[in-house]
Amino acid sequence: MAVVFDPFRELDRVAAQLLDTRQGPRFMPIDLYRDGEHYVMTADLPGIDPGSIDVDVDGQVLTVRAERTAPSGEGVKWLARERSSGTYQRQFNLGEGIATDRISAHYDNGVLSVVIPVSEKAKPRKVEIATGAAPAQIAAAEVQEHANS
Repeated sequence: MAVVFDPFRELDRVAAQLLDTRQGPRFMPIDLYRDGEHYVMTADLPGIDPGSIDVDVDGQVLTVRAERTAPSGEGVKWLARERSSGTYQRQFNLGEGIATDRISAHYDNGVLSVVIPVSEKAKPRKVEIATGAAPAQIAAAEVQEHANS
């Protein structure tokens, strides 16, 4: 297999490594979808120590944070170093209708999966339709209730 050397791409990569002074969190690619009564968020975190992954819920904000430490060794001469190290972080506004107390997470083969259940209040429900004399009884009860107020 022939390897094509692109000096400009190599120059861009080296310059980005040398000039990358970002101290903040790095980008974490995710997928988010709804599967029935749950939202599922998957995040690619290859090479991350599972002990460094932190999933927090504060109010309606879900925060996913992870740390990849750069391997270091005395006398190591790097030939290529393209995998970035540092902190990875994403935050999501959950909005209303999420059962935040039942959020769960699982990390396997470099992929973090976070399952976010929909709360019972937010699930669609069927409204029963009354027939016959029921509406007149309800209307009379409402009139009497307003008269007592």
